[in-house]
Amino acid sequence: MFDVIAFDGDDTLWHNETLYAAAQAEFRGLLEKHHPAETVDRRLYQTEMRNLEFYGYGIKSFTLSMIETATELADGRLTAEEVRAILAIGRSMLTAEVQLLEHAEPTVAQLAGVYPLMLITKGDLRDQKRKLAKSGLAPHFRHIEIVTSKTRGDFEEILGKYQIDPAHFLMVGDSLRSDVVPVLELGGQVVHIPYKLAWAHEVVPNAHSTGPGYHHLEHLGLLPALVQEIENG
Repeated sequence: MFDVIAFDGDDTLWHNETLYAAAQAEFRGLLEKHHPAETVDRRLYQTEMRNLEFYGYGIKSFTLSMIETATELADGRLTAEEVRAILAIGRSMLTAEVQLLEHAEPTVAQLAGVYPLMLITKGDLRDQKRKLAKSGLAPHFRHIEIVTSKTRGDFEEILGKYQIDPAHFLMVGDSLRSDVVPVLELGGQVVHIPYKLAWAHEVVPNAHSTGPGYHHLEHLGLLPALVQEIENG
């Protein structure tokens, strides 16, 4: 039934949001003398949303948004040392070890023996390539698509590129906004595996569905059995 099974990367195959959470906690600490934590978090999120159309997703975008937020909140009192500290936070994120989620490697390896697999992940090209290479999972994927966003139009373009019928396409991911909603709109099937942390931007109220094409799992280890169940109708 499935011509291709596609996976998201961040927080579906390897940990990502925990890296951002730790970085944001460190950022709060740098600015605690200027503003309370709640203010820092709120203003950083607002800056990230404002900058998405200019910088896109990823660690470099996040670092620029931290610097911009800090400059605004410090009201002209941000020191060169504090700027260097923020840059160091971003650099440490870019060099962090890639930690696979439990069940990621055996699940991907098992499914790759039966189906063509595709990685569809968004963010900075260089960083996503680094994470994929460090993950050890690259040999299992026949196709790799690193995109700046994951909208209905983006998925439509990818499926058209590989001549994939949406009805025979399965997307596995953690994000309602980026992995679930656009694929369902195209008539594909999705497996939603929520991560323990979720960036507010990826949360879509009332997007959960029990209708055709939507499947929910607690962890990746359950995926092969679910795929077989779907195939058996």
